[in-house]
Amino acid sequence: MTDTLLPDTPVSHPEHGQGRVVVDTGPTVIVRFASSIESVLRELLTVTPSLSHALSNGLLDDSTGTLLRAQALAIRSVNDQWGVFSRSRVQLLPHQLWVCHRVNRSWPFRWLVADDVGLGKTIEAGLVLMPLIASGRVRRLLVLAPAKLVPQWQKRLREMFDIRLQPYARAVDTPQMNFWDTANMVVASIHTLRGEVTDSSRPSAFLEADPWDAVVVDEAHHLNADERMGETLSFQLLRAMEERRKISSLLLFTGTPHRGKDFGFLSLLSLLRPDEFRPDGDLEPQLAKLPEVMIRNNKATATDLRGNLLFTPVTVESREYSFSEDERTFYDTLSHFIVDGRAYASSLDGRAQTARMLVLVTLQKLAASSIAAIRSALLKRREKLAATAGEARALATRSDEEETLDDQAARDERTPFEVLAELMEGEVERLDELIALASPITQEEKIRRLVHLIDGDLPPNEPVLLFTEYKATQALVVDALHARFGHGACAFINGDERLDKIRHEDGTVGAKTWPREAAAEAFNKGDVRFLVSTEAAGEGIDLQERCATLVHVDMPWNPMRLHQRVGRLSRYGQTRPVQVFILRNPATVEARIWDLLNAKLERIQQALSRVMEEREDIGQLVVGMTGASFFEQLFADGQTRDADGLTGWFDRKTATIGGEDVVDRVKAMLGNVARFDFAQVGRNLPKVDLPDLERFFSLMLERSGRRVMKREDGLEVKTPSDWTEADYALQDRYSGLIFDRSANLGRLGATRLVGVGHRLFDTALSHGEKSEGVLARVARLSEPLLVVSVEDEVTGQGSSVNRLVAGATRRDGQVLVLRDWELLQELNGLGRSDAPTANSKIRIDLPALEAELAAAIDGQLPSLAEMMTRPRIRTEILFLPEEAPAAA
Repeated sequence: MTDTLLPDTPVSHPEHGQGRVVVDTGPTVIVRFASSIESVLRELLTVTPSLSHALSNGLLDDSTGTLLRAQALAIRSVNDQWGVFSRSRVQLLPHQLWVCHRVNRSWPFRWLVADDVGLGKTIEAGLVLMPLIASGRVRRLLVLAPAKLVPQWQKRLREMFDIRLQPYARAVDTPQMNFWDTANMVVASIHTLRGEVTDSSRPSAFLEADPWDAVVVDEAHHLNADERMGETLSFQLLRAMEERRKISSLLLFTGTPHRGKDFGFLSLLSLLRPDEFRPDGDLEPQLAKLPEVMIRNNKATATDLRGNLLFTPVTVESREYSFSEDERTFYDTLSHFIVDGRAYASSLDGRAQTARMLVLVTLQKLAASSIAAIRSALLKRREKLAATAGEARALATRSDEEETLDDQAARDERTPFEVLAELMEGEVERLDELIALASPITQEEKIRRLVHLIDGDLPPNEPVLLFTEYKATQALVVDALHARFGHGACAFINGDERLDKIRHEDGTVGAKTWPREAAAEAFNKGDVRFLVSTEAAGEGIDLQERCATLVHVDMPWNPMRLHQRVGRLSRYGQTRPVQVFILRNPATVEARIWDLLNAKLERIQQALSRVMEEREDIGQLVVGMTGASFFEQLFADGQTRDADGLTGWFDRKTATIGGEDVVDRVKAMLGNVARFDFAQVGRNLPKVDLPDLERFFSLMLERSGRRVMKREDGLEVKTPSDWTEADYALQDRYSGLIFDRSANLGRLGATRLVGVGHRLFDTALSHGEKSEGVLARVARLSEPLLVVSVEDEVTGQGSSVNRLVAGATRRDGQVLVLRDWELLQELNGLGRSDAPTANSKIRIDLPALEAELAAAIDGQLPSLAEMMTRPRIRTEILFLPEEAPAAA
C-alpha cells in the first residue's frame, strides 16, 4: 500500500476490524473504527472495497458473500441496541427489550431500574450485558446481591444467557490464591464484601483488584444513607469502589428506591451520577434529571409484543374464623401479660427498656401467627429463665436496612429466648399460667378454617402456595395438610430447610428436611400440591409455573412482605388470574388495624390515580417510603388499644402516611422517571427473534464448506476446520442446535440454543461481517435495496451503540425506509443469484439511485439514531434485482 489513503477510505485492521481513514500521516494512519479512533501502522491496514468504487465501475460482487455481510451487519445492529438475539431461554417482553435499549444508549451506563416485582430484572440484566460481553466490551463483570439471592443470580444468568459467574466465598480467597486476581465474572454477597471497608488490619484485595467493566447490584435499597445514622456498610462499599475508580458501568435494581427520606434517595442516585445528584441539594431540580438515571415499569402497563396487557389485577378475599372458648381465654390472658409487661418496661431506661419492649413485640407477633408459635416461644423462654435466673444478656442491635425478609423473621423467632432479662417481676409464674392455658389447644380454629377453605372454595387438586411467618406455624400447617390430603402432598421452604416435630406417615414425630430449590422444583413440577413457606420464599424464587392461588395463613406486620409474597405468583409466565386469600379473625385488634390500613392505602391510591396519566399501583412505594419500623410499631402499639378508640388513635398515628408531602414525592418521582410506553415505542420494537438468525447461520456454514443437516432434535453441523484452528474452544461437531426459546432443551440447553453469545454462531457472525461484497444482484428482489451504516460524528459521547444499519427500497412508487430488524427480514427473503458478475455494466444511474435512497434514510435519522449526537450516513451495500438490465 503506497498511495496516500484519502479520508473516508474503508480499511480493515486485524485487531480493530472495519474502519474508515481519518488522515494518512505516512508510516501511521489515523482510522476511525466502530468504538474508537486509533493511530495504527499503515502496513497492517487493508483497503476494503467501497460501494462508490463499485458503482463507478459497475462491477458486481458475489451475491452470497454480499448477502451474508448485509445480514451480519443487521444482526449486530439489532442486538447491540435491543439484545433481542441474546440466548435467553424465556420469551422476551417489550419492556425488557426497551430497558436494554435505554441503558445501552450510553457507555459507560449508569442506571437505577426500579421495576415492579415480577417483571424480570434478571432477564433485563442479561439483555443489557449479553451484547456487551459478546462484543468484548464487558470482560470483567461483578454482580452483588443479598447472600440468599447469590445462587439464583448464578443459576439464572447461566441457564438463560450462558453467562457463567463464579461465586465468591472467603474460603476460596487465600493469600496463596488471590480470588480477585483470577476471577473476571463474579457473583458475590454484598453483605460478605461489605466487611472490606471495616477491616483495617489488612489491605483489601477486593478493593485493590482491577476495575470492573460493569457492576450490577440487586436489592440496591440496602445502599442506604441517613442524615443521622450515617451510611450502611453496603453503601460505604460502593462508595469506596467509586472513589478508587473500580466501576465503569453501574446498574442498580430495587423495587423500593425511595425509603421515605429524600436524603437516602438522592444518596443512592449520587452513586450513579455524583456530578448531578447530591443528598444535601435542592430536590426539585434533581427530580427533573430522573429520566436519564431512573427507569420504572409496572405490571399495570406491561404488555406482550402485540400490546396486550400481561397481568390481570390480583383478587384478594378474606376468609373469617372465630376463636374457640379456650383460644379466647388464652389470648385475653396473654393481652393482660403484654399490657403489664409494657407498663413495667416503660418505667425503665435505655437498653433495658428497649430489650423488654422488643421481646413483648415479638410475643405479640408470634401470637398473631398461631398458638403453636407463641406456645413454643413461651416454653423456650420459660426454660431459659429457669436455667439462668438473675442473668442478663445485652441485645445486639441490627439494622433492618441490611436484612432480607427471612433474616428479619428468623431474628423475631429467636428473640424471646435469646434475651435473658426478665420482662417483669413474677414473670416465671405468669409464663406458667400462659403455658397451662395454651397446652390443651391442639386443634386451632384458624387451621380448621384453612382446611375448609381448600376443601370448599378451591377446585380439586388446585396447587396452593401458603405463607406463614414462623416455623412453628409452618409445622402446624404442614401436619394439617398431610392429615387431610395425605403424606407427600406438601413441601415447605424456610431458612433452615428443616422442620422439627413433624408427624411422619408412620405416626412418629421427628424432623424433616426440604432443600429450598428442591421444594420449589417439586411444587413447580406438580410432585406436591402444596408449598408452605416462611419469608424464605418471599424473595428470589419463581412459583408461577402451575400455581395461581396464595393463602396468607398469617399477616406480617410489614406490608412490604405481602407484596413480595404475591410477587412469587404475579409475575411474567403466569397464565391465570392470581387469587389471594387472607385468614382473618375480625375480633382481633390486628385485623381491625389491617382494615384501617388497607382503607387508607386505597384512599392514597385514588388520590394519586386522579393526577397520574396511567394506572400505577403505588402501595408498594408508599409503604417503602414509610419504612418497615413504622408499621412494626403501629401494630405493636395497636394491640393494647381499646377497640372503641382504635380508629381515632389510628388516624392520629398514621397522619403522615400518604400525607401531601408523600403524595407529592411519589407524583414527582413517578412523573419524572423513564418508563416503557407501548403506544409510543411499540411500533419501533424489533419484531424478530432467534428463528430470524437461522437463514444467515445456514448460509454462512454452507459458504464455508459445511452442509447443515436438519434432524428431529435440531440442526447438525460439522465446524469448518479453519474455524476450529483459530478457536480451540469450538467443538468439531454440533448437534441438536435450536433457534427456538420455547423448545424443551433439557440439561444441555446452554449448548443447544443458538443466538448471539453461542460460540459457533459468534464465529459465523464475525466471518459474515468480514465479507467484502458491496454491489450484487439477488433473486426475489423487485426493487433496488440500499444498506447504510449510521455512525456518530461526535466521539466521546459514551454510547454503547457505535454503529447501526438501516435500509431503503422502493415500494408502490414510494421510498420505504427499513429499520435494522426490518432490513434483516427483507434480507432473509432474498436468494442467491446465478447472474454473471464479471464484466457486467449496469445501465441505470446508480449514483442517482444511491443518492435518492440515502436521502430518504437521512430524513428519518432523528428516530433511527436517537442515541447519537450527530449521526452520519455511510452507504455500505446495494442490492439489485436479478433481472436488472445489463450489457457486456
